[in-house]
Amino acid sequence: MNRISYIDNIKEWGSDFSFKHEIKVRFSETDMFGHLNNTVPFTYFEEARIEYFNSKGFMKDWTSDGSNEIPVVADLQCDYIQQVFFNDQLMIHVKAASVGNSSVDIHYMGTKQDGSVCLTGRGTIVQVSKTTGNPIPWPEEMKECMARTKVKHS
Repeated sequence: MNRISYIDNIKEWGSDFSFKHEIKVRFSETDMFGHLNNTVPFTYFEEARIEYFNSKGFMKDWTSDGSNEIPVVADLQCDYIQQVFFNDQLMIHVKAASVGNSSVDIHYMGTKQDGSVCLTGRGTIVQVSKTTGNPIPWPEEMKECMARTKVKHS
């Protein structure tokens, strides 16, 4: 495996995940060669990230009437480790790698049914004001919730 800038030790890094979300690769997500289209993992990361935040209760807060805070993606990257094909069953694992004042560095690991890693990724999510667009600090309880070990999800 090539050196990935945000991973020092793949085994250690992979063992820190406790949240996961299952994805089945659809035919429409593959290219003419039968491979997963290179843009699709970002959609998988989004779906898994939303489920991760939902499991924390954050989505309920962000989507409630009168809420001024929303999460926005500041950057996102994906590293393609092995080929993915139509009908593959993937687990997209999600964790908060580090939590800042108003941002969080989210890491992703995609695994196949045999447990092998096929995708890795990371991205910065920033909590901002809907009205001003300025960053809003995480409340302490949200920081603590992201920092603790998460409950497994399938």
